[in-house]
Amino acid sequence: MAINPKLRDQIVLSVEGGFDEQIAYTQKLIRLRSVRGDEHTIQDLVFRELRNRGYVMERFEMDRDAIERHPGGSPFSEQHSSAPIVVGIHRPREEAGRSLILQAHVDVVPEGPATMWTHPPFEPVIDGDWLYGRGGADMKAGHAANLFALDALRRIGLQPASTVYIQSVVEEESTGNGALMTHLRGYKADAVLIPEPEDEKLVRANVGVVWFQVEVRGLPVHVREMGVGSNAIDAAYRVVGELRLLEEEWNENKRGRAHFENEEHPINLNIGKIEGGDWASSVPCWCRIDCRISIYPSWSATGAAREISDRIAKFALSDKFLSNIPPIVTFNGFHAEGYVLEPGSEAEAILADAHRVATGKPLQSFMTAGYLDTRVYALYDRIPALCYGPYSENIHGFDERVSLASLKRITKTMALFIADWCGVEEIAR
Repeated sequence: MAINPKLRDQIVLSVEGGFDEQIAYTQKLIRLRSVRGDEHTIQDLVFRELRNRGYVMERFEMDRDAIERHPGGSPFSEQHSSAPIVVGIHRPREEAGRSLILQAHVDVVPEGPATMWTHPPFEPVIDGDWLYGRGGADMKAGHAANLFALDALRRIGLQPASTVYIQSVVEEESTGNGALMTHLRGYKADAVLIPEPEDEKLVRANVGVVWFQVEVRGLPVHVREMGVGSNAIDAAYRVVGELRLLEEEWNENKRGRAHFENEEHPINLNIGKIEGGDWASSVPCWCRIDCRISIYPSWSATGAAREISDRIAKFALSDKFLSNIPPIVTFNGFHAEGYVLEPGSEAEAILADAHRVATGKPLQSFMTAGYLDTRVYALYDRIPALCYGPYSENIHGFDERVSLASLKRITKTMALFIADWCGVEEIAR
């Protein structure tokens, strides 16, 4: 590494010295139930923590018009969060190094039935190496790591010798509009690091994601006459069957695609929510399904949406019931394209060196089949977009948990990376 061995050892020891405080802060974040739309309180907490450390602060709302005009913007809905974006800005005495964005999201997915959890989902519990809690892995542990990697430098009297933006966003789990809003606000840097729970690996390729809703309408009658009615729920199942065929075809497209062709099932369609009908003894006259499907990098989200709409419309024409009352397709969330991180950047080489020092192992990379905010910086800023974070289990599931030993290792990696990429200077006394 470019930083000398003595400084390297000081940084590593400083991370260890502050790790108990880091865990306590992570637990504080987990206790706040920051599901979509309820992130105001946690963003207030983040604002205070950054301000108390002396960072220049900005807090701003989503600009709906600007987002919807941008090709990477996702549609708004009644469920879209109104919580603000929070950014803390470190400015050095002299701009000598390379600038950096450290980003994390505070929104978490719903916890489901609390009775299915070993511990209450928003009561962070440590059991052995694991810290349990909804959102702890995805990604409040990484959120805290951004702050405490910088704190590790401060404890030894140092700070980055370049501008660093510490960004706390919302809407990562549903539209990606929070990260896009920071881009539209004008925050730019020479690289970005986002510590999502990626098992101490670097994300090399990432799918795009499209959300959509299909509404099927039927003809209600009493069940004694159901033969003359039209069951919207049954019809919705037939639509799902056609969407499964589309999913199968898109998976066949993996042939010849680097980072995807050796994956068993890179494109995943999820029927995430279904609701319909009004009465057990009435043939249901409505059914809605909420769906999520992934797309390959280089595929247009708009083109994928058009193919989905056309496919459902064509299927409806062949269906005795749906041909008379066609389904209504609405795109209501993610409208985001994927990316590939090309190897060879200096930022990646520095991260790999820092990872080797912190873990004793070479840095591996992989494709992940979920949405990542890194796409904003890879596609629209065209800077090295590094997504790298700790080992975890059961993200979006019951008993979500993050490995504390891994979290300590990746925080060391991050602090070493910041020191090398940004350079360091003494904090003014």
